[in-house]
Formats: sequence, C-alpha cells, structure tokens
Amino acid sequence: MHCAGKWMLAVVAVALVAAVAVAGCKKHKVDPFPASDAVGGWQKTSDTRVFEAKNLWQYIDGEAEVYIAAGVVTTSTSDYKYQGKLEAVVDVHTMKDSVGARKMLETGQTGEAKTVSLGDAGIAYAQSVIFRKGPYLVRIVAYDATPDTQQALLALAHGVEAKL
Repeated sequence: MHCAGKWMLAVVAVALVAAVAVAGCKKHKVDPFPASDAVGGWQKTSDTRVFEAKNLWQYIDGEAEVYIAAGVVTTSTSDYKYQGKLEAVVDVHTMKDSVGARKMLETGQTGEAKTVSLGDAGIAYAQSVIFRKGPYLVRIVAYDATPDTQQALLALAHGVEAKL
C-alpha cells in the first residue's frame, strides 16, 4: 500500500473512532413522567410540554430568571389527576448540575416545609412536594387540598423519582 492509501485509511479510522465517541457521549433522554396507572390512582391527563431555558418565561413568567440563574437547561411539565378528582402538575427542571438543583430546592423554603425521603433531598407542604435528584429538581403541586393530598403527592413523587 502506498503512502496516500495508508493516509486515507488512517483518516477513515480516526473518523470512525470520533463518530463512535460522539455517539457514546450523547445524553440519555429521560422521561420522568409515569404513565397512567403506573402509580396507584394517578392518571396522566396531558401531553408533556418542554420549555428550553430561553423560552421558560412562557411557562413560569416572573420566576424564569431565578431558574435560569440557577442553571436550568429545560423544564418539562405534565398534568395528572388522582382518583378522578385531585388535579396536580408535575414540573421537572433539568439543571446543568446538581448544585443548581440544590440551590432551587433551598430557595424559598419556609418553616412549614416537612423533610421527606425523596431523591437526594426533598420537602413537602400541604399541597406540594419538591425534591432534587442529581441535576433534576421536581416540583409537584396539587390544585386542591383533600385529606389524601399529601400521601397522593408523595406516591406520585416516588413514581417520578424511580424514572430519573
């Protein structure tokens, strides 16, 4: 084989190695939203919507800048209904790193927060559950308060946690 052939073979080999390396580096896309009936009593009632950081204001106008400053990359959201009556929304904020998720969990905590065992850290209020796991910050908010609200939200949160 002459020099030009060896050189061409080397270029092809390097290109092949680079293509395999890039394919191996692609981030695994996570779908953290449990399907209907995957968590007892919960039905997924909407398609998942995804907002890039630059468009986050379209979803959480007024607070988008706080999330962007903490390093949000995307926010995914979906609606759920528990036993046909309790409605809730699940927001999954994918941050650049776990530091941003921790910062957002700690921002705005009040004395009413109750620590719960979810992900790396979690808190619960009467009508919401918030937790972080790695670069993810999950916020689940119910629109109404019932005697079952907190237990139902915790069950849904564990379903989301299992998919992260």
